[in-house]
Amino acid sequence: MKKEFKKGFYFKQYTAPTQSPFDKLFGIFKELITHTSGDFDEAISWLRELDVEYKLTDENYTIDDFIEDLKKKGYIKDEVKEDGSGGLGITAKTERAIRQQALDQIFGNLKKSGSGNHKTKHSGLGDEHTGELRAFHFGDGLEKISLTESLRNAQINNGIGDFMLTENDLVVEDSQHKSQMSTVLMIDISHSMILYGEDRITPAKKVAMALAELITTRYPKDTLEILVFGNDAWPIAIKDLPYLKVGPYHTNTVAGLQLAMDMLRRKRNTNKQIFMITDGKPSCIRERDGSYYMNSNGLDDYIVDKCYTQAQQARKLHIPITTFMIASDPYLQKFVNKFTEANQGKAFYTGLKGLGEMIFEDYETNRKKRVK
Repeated sequence: MKKEFKKGFYFKQYTAPTQSPFDKLFGIFKELITHTSGDFDEAISWLRELDVEYKLTDENYTIDDFIEDLKKKGYIKDEVKEDGSGGLGITAKTERAIRQQALDQIFGNLKKSGSGNHKTKHSGLGDEHTGELRAFHFGDGLEKISLTESLRNAQINNGIGDFMLTENDLVVEDSQHKSQMSTVLMIDISHSMILYGEDRITPAKKVAMALAELITTRYPKDTLEILVFGNDAWPIAIKDLPYLKVGPYHTNTVAGLQLAMDMLRRKRNTNKQIFMITDGKPSCIRERDGSYYMNSNGLDDYIVDKCYTQAQQARKLHIPITTFMIASDPYLQKFVNKFTEANQGKAFYTGLKGLGEMIFEDYETNRKKRVK
């Protein structure tokens, strides 16, 4: 008697994937350590509060057990605080884990591949073989010639009895150029990034960490440099991102753009770009005598004209600027529109949700084309 197999869908109650107590807490801990800008004590305090409310642990595995495991696995270490007291802090291993989590959260559908680069549609004197053959052109390197196919052509064209190899018989294995991209990511750390009860700096940090992890793992020949701007602008290392905080600053967009262009001038890559994440209007510039001119009331023509000048300067250097404006004020959008027009770049008006995916898509789009 034949067995009958019924086709269709079978439904059952959802069961969460099995996780060890450590792994469950570690995922939450990485999220908290990002929100607390690397403050271990504050992150653990929040974790204890969550444990009380949601019963994350039991008598078999406590928060203290979790802390001990963090030490054993090399995620935290003893350190001396600024006030001279002892305490615990996160290690480079934790910083890498945070960046990887940010990448998984934001670019979760991206599968890690081998050491990639930015392929262009132009074939010729490249460094990646395509598997296709083409006729030899003056200037092609001798090492590119496919000897077997060239000899075969000579036999077909000239015969075996009177064998002769001519330039017309030569073929080379085609290749593609690999372009490299140099990116500077500008992050606004002015006070408005935490105003009105909305934490905007943490999503910006996550995006930066995810982008850094993406580039270093998938496109290792690309470069990413990060700077922050408030009253002034200064570069920060990727390892410093978890500790990034907002300060009591105005928004000196001009200083950020000047530093970004200085960074990119030193790069030999043809393809260069600037990503700028900001939520506020430019409200500060530094004068030649070292003094600051500040105005937080509306858009100051003196300040915004300096921004437009920088946008035009970047255009002359063939550096497109993509602005991610975390604000919806019509007068700010008008400024960004004019700024983008001066640079011939792009602008996105976005909230915090979807910011990472948007930046990823733009990065992937830009890497597929060569900046002339």
